[in-house]
Amino acid sequence: MQTTDTVLMIEPIAFGYNAQTAENNYFQIEQKDADVQSKALAEFNIFVGKLRNKGINVITVKDTLDPHTPDSIFPNNWVSFHKDGKVVLYPMFAINRREERRDDIIETIKDKGFEVSEIDDWSLPEAYGKFLEGTGSMIFDHDHKLAYGSVSLRLDEPLFREFCEKYGFTPIVFHSFQTVGSERLPIYHTNVMMCVADRFVVICLDCIDDELERSKVIETIKNSGKEIIEISEEQMQQFAGNMLQVQNTEGEKFLVMSQTAYQSLTQEQVSAIEKYCEIIYSDLNTIEVNGGGSARCMLAEVFLPKK
Repeated sequence: MQTTDTVLMIEPIAFGYNAQTAENNYFQIEQKDADVQSKALAEFNIFVGKLRNKGINVITVKDTLDPHTPDSIFPNNWVSFHKDGKVVLYPMFAINRREERRDDIIETIKDKGFEVSEIDDWSLPEAYGKFLEGTGSMIFDHDHKLAYGSVSLRLDEPLFREFCEKYGFTPIVFHSFQTVGSERLPIYHTNVMMCVADRFVVICLDCIDDELERSKVIETIKNSGKEIIEISEEQMQQFAGNMLQVQNTEGEKFLVMSQTAYQSLTQEQVSAIEKYCEIIYSDLNTIEVNGGGSARCMLAEVFLPKK
C-alpha cells in the first residue's frame, strides 16, 4: 500500500537554523532577530491539528533540549517504519542530526499499538562519510517496489543500491540540480523535487539535466501507471515537490503540503491533483525558511503492523 493513516511528528523545543545542514541545503535562510522557535511551534501545532481534523493518526513526540537537535522536526531522514515490522535507522550527513536517533521514540510507537520485529541500523557508514537520509533521499513507490534516488552528498549511490537490494526495491538512480546564483548544484534531497502518490507523481523534470536520466524517470513513472504532474523549478523552490500522500482511518486519501507550495501551484495543477485526492495545506513558513524543509520532511510514515 502506498499510503498510511499514521505519521510520526516531532514537536520542536529549540528549532532553528542549522549551519551544518546549510552547507548543501540551499533552501535554508537564517532569520535573525526573530522568535523562530515559538513561531515554528505554532506552525507545528496548527499543522498537526489540520491532519487530525481529517482523521489522520498523528503520533507526536517532544524534542529534547539536550542534546540540541535543531532539525529534529524532520524525522523522516533518520527513521522509516515498514509493514514487515522493521524499523530502519539511517546514516546522517550533519553530525548534530545524528543525535535525533532516539530509542524512546521507537518505544513510543510501540506503546501506541504497533509491532516492531527488528531495528535495522544502517547508521555505521556515516563514520566514513557515506550517507543515506531515509525518505528524504529515497522516494518509494511501495506498490511497484521502485525507489527513486537523486545522487547527492545525502544519498550515496552504492549505499542506496545496497539498501534497495536488501529491501526488494528496484533503484531508479538519477541526478537533479537547482540553480544557485550562477551555478547548477545538486539538490540535497530527492523529496524536494518529487512526490510519488498512489496514482500520480508530482515532479520537477527540469531539475534532471541529463536527458537520458530524465527519459528513464519519465518512462518508469509511466510504466507504473501513474500520471505525471509536472512542476517548474521555480515551484520546486517553493517546496511544491515536498508533498506526501496520506490517508485517514476511513481510507480517504489526501495530499499534504505547505501553504507556500499550494500557493505556487497553478489552477490546472491543483485540479490535476484534486482528481485523485483532497489537498491539505498549512502555513510552515518559519520552518521552511530556517530549516530548508517543508511538509513532507515533517512526516515519518508508520507502516508497521498493529498489535
